[in-house]
Formats: sequence, C-alpha cells, structure tokens
Amino acid sequence: METENKKILLVEDDPNFGTVLKDYLMMNDYDVTHAKNGMEGFEKFKKDDYDLCILDVMMPYKDGFTLAKEIREKNEEIPIIFLTAKALKEDVLKGYKVGADDYLNKPFDSEVLLMKIKAIIQRKAVDSVADSKQFEFNIGNFHLNSKLRFLTYKEEEPIKLSPKENELLRMLALHENDLMPRELALTKIWRDDNYFTSRSMDVYIAKLRKYLKKDDVVEILNIHGEGFRLVVKKDE
Repeated sequence: METENKKILLVEDDPNFGTVLKDYLMMNDYDVTHAKNGMEGFEKFKKDDYDLCILDVMMPYKDGFTLAKEIREKNEEIPIIFLTAKALKEDVLKGYKVGADDYLNKPFDSEVLLMKIKAIIQRKAVDSVADSKQFEFNIGNFHLNSKLRFLTYKEEEPIKLSPKENELLRMLALHENDLMPRELALTKIWRDDNYFTSRSMDVYIAKLRKYLKKDDVVEILNIHGEGFRLVVKKDE
C-alpha cells in the first residue's frame, strides 16, 4: 500500500487564489478539496474525512471563525490553519480562541505554508502514536509483545528487545506497510531530531533488520529522505 495522501479541505472564496493554492498543494502530493465559501465548506467537511483544514477568515455567507467553530463541534482534533488579509491582533486572538493551530497573513510564501502543514500533521501523528494503546502485534511469523519487550519467531524462544529497539519496532508495526516518518520516531523515542540521534536510529534499524531476517515476508525498507516502511508481504 502506498502512503495515503493527506486530505486537505481548503475553504477560500477568491477563485483565482483558491485554484492556484489547490494546484500547488496537489503538486506537493496532498489530496485537496476546494470550497468557495463557508457554507459549502461545512457541507464538504461533513461528507468526508480530512487531515487538515485551511480556512480563509473573510468569506461571504459564513466567515472562517464561524466555520471553524462548527468544524470543532464535529471534530476537536482536526488541525485548522487560518488565512487572513488582515493582520489585526484581535483577529489572530479570536482565531486561536476558536481552535486554530496556525495563522498565515496574505500574501504569504507558499513554501512556509507547506512547512506549517507538514509540521502540524507530523505533530498530530506523534500525538496519535503516543495515544495508541496497542502493544501486541503479529509481524509476519513474528509476534511482538511490546509490554514485555518480547519478540518471538514461531515457536522459538523470545528475544528480549532493548527499550529503544522495542519502541522503534512498535512504531514501525503501527505503520505497517506505510511510511513511518524519520522525524516522528526521533521526536517520539529520542525526543530530539538531530544528526547524532538520526545516526543512532540507523544503528537500531540495522539491529531490527538482523532479528527480522529469519522471515522472508518481513522487511524494513529505507525510504530515502523520508523514513522507513515495515513491509509484510501478504500471501498471493
């Protein structure tokens, strides 16, 4: 399974700017739905699941703040970024009060928006992985009990993993057949994302590969510049 594109709801009433922004985000592998006013935005929000909302503040029929409140009543967790042409302090404060995760003043650098989107989605992913209570996993012919830190192959004696080996394998298993971003593991397990912790993680990945090589259907792939995928091949 390919990494699923993150879905963004863009609510922007300027048709030219909205189209350009939608195309730019889609070029960067986001799946974008564009609504042209707050009412249409809420209808689209109710009909689909999104990973993030980008809302213009000043819109006809329903402004961005009202729309954000309605979205928050349906979903407390979804990240919201506001776009505004007015850099008024009271507007910014109002935005954060209704649950904004971030704010951008128009005109803005589209690369800055991309970085903000990536950072927010990553932060939410860290939170959701941290909140996951699952501790037992079947990985091909392996069984991982992350509470006991036992990795067992078929009927063999279990291997006792180190705390970091255990956390890393658990996180890979939570993302089975999907991308586990490098930064996510570094932030969650090492609490830091720098060159040295990154090299340290590579050492632990190598150790896990050594354990898992007993099973032909299990493999940890390196996705260059992105992270890792724990691939478990299914029977044909």
